[in-house]
Amino acid sequence: MRKLTFGMNLSLDGYIAAPGDDLGWGVPSDELFQWWSDRVRATGVALYGRKLWEAMSSHWPTADQQPGATPAEIEFARRWRDMPKVVFSSTTSTVDWNTRLVTGDAATEITRLKAEEGGPMDIGGATLAAVAMRDGLIDEYAIVTLRSW
Repeated sequence: MRKLTFGMNLSLDGYIAAPGDDLGWGVPSDELFQWWSDRVRATGVALYGRKLWEAMSSHWPTADQQPGATPAEIEFARRWRDMPKVVFSSTTSTVDWNTRLVTGDAATEITRLKAEEGGPMDIGGATLAAVAMRDGLIDEYAIVTLRSW
């Protein structure tokens, strides 16, 4: 059975996003960014809710081609594109970059994926993670607290 880990950056007072769903409030240090990149390298499949998918897919598919991209950003972008991903959404109609869309019951699909052979799974996005938490599907939590400036 695959292990499912919920990993998320949050502020010291427990917020994931700033007003307006702004995720840019907490820029990770180089060390933390490398830690997340290493997690991506070790992940068998990543599970995303719609909002996190939209944030990630709006940046990382071409981040390695942007002027001024750091070696760490280039490495992360390539790992992210190659990593198998599953997006859970009833409103998204298309996905790309080694991604599959699930529009049905998230808990049922996560349970099925956990039963498959393969590497560990990461789940991201507060709404999707809440479904997995409610049904006792998360095996490990990797909660990183950041100080916003």
